[in-house]
Amino acid sequence: MEKPVIALAMGDPAGISPELTAKLVVLDEVRKAARVIVIGDRRVFDEGARIAGIKQIDCEFEDLKHLDPATVKRGVASKAGGESALANYRRALRMVADGKAQAVCFTPFNKQAMRLADSTYDDEIGFTANVLGFKGTATEFNVLENLWNARVTSHIPLSKVSSSLSIDSIVEALELTATALRTAGFNPPRIGVAALNPHAGDGGNFGREEIDIIEPAVKKAKAKGLPAEGPYPADTVFVRARGGQFDAVLTMYHDQGQIAMKLMGFDRGVTVLGGFPFPICTPAHGTAYDIAGRGIANIGATRAAVLLAAQMAIRRRGSVY
Repeated sequence: MEKPVIALAMGDPAGISPELTAKLVVLDEVRKAARVIVIGDRRVFDEGARIAGIKQIDCEFEDLKHLDPATVKRGVASKAGGESALANYRRALRMVADGKAQAVCFTPFNKQAMRLADSTYDDEIGFTANVLGFKGTATEFNVLENLWNARVTSHIPLSKVSSSLSIDSIVEALELTATALRTAGFNPPRIGVAALNPHAGDGGNFGREEIDIIEPAVKKAKAKGLPAEGPYPADTVFVRARGGQFDAVLTMYHDQGQIAMKLMGFDRGVTVLGGFPFPICTPAHGTAYDIAGRGIANIGATRAAVLLAAQMAIRRRGSVY
């Protein structure tokens, strides 16, 4: 079977992204799984390879020649760094849209740098939709090996979570999750739904969201054939999932799932941007400014992101993502 082509955008140049990119492209299992095309400034990549202690690298590279690494202050978010990362990611997305690749990966971005470069930048989902002209619904998944975490709300204040929940938004999140899981090879997938309140609301004593919104949403989803169960108390649902009862947990807000996932495997977690016409994966951790330039960045999550993207791209050839 022909290997999928992955467009790999280099992330923030002031963090660990350059060294992670260099470490990634020399891994035998990555070379066997996919044809990776790195996008960025070759000088930044070469500096990353020097930091990582890698002397000879044979990889496909699209050199945008847009950032001199001598102008980058390590460990500091900058407009120039944000501009380069956005340019790399934009080019990677266009490569897939133009049929030159089947999936996109990127090493960690720094949101402060991205916003210095583009004041309208909110997150990768909004930026991706804008570049692609995508009008559908997209969401973020966090993946740790065979356990996925999806969420109904994302980058909003905690004070607005309850008012942002609805039966339809939960059902929509379950539909997106089931589709992504099938593309990743779970057939049929099993999804556990987290409650919002302590003890799943304790029969209404600690809140009515479970009674009025979440449980009706689960019932509606099941009536549509979606593989959902719950709601379960948020402090036990991940124990059930880790024990093998579920392939994914749908949480109601950002940190409800992120804390659990990162505690279980911070250096192995992957973020998937789901709902788009092709797989988009990145390590779940950030730019790690505190260790940038030391050559000690762990490649585990970046490796996992590329291998998952390759797997999803292969499966997508015979299905709709």
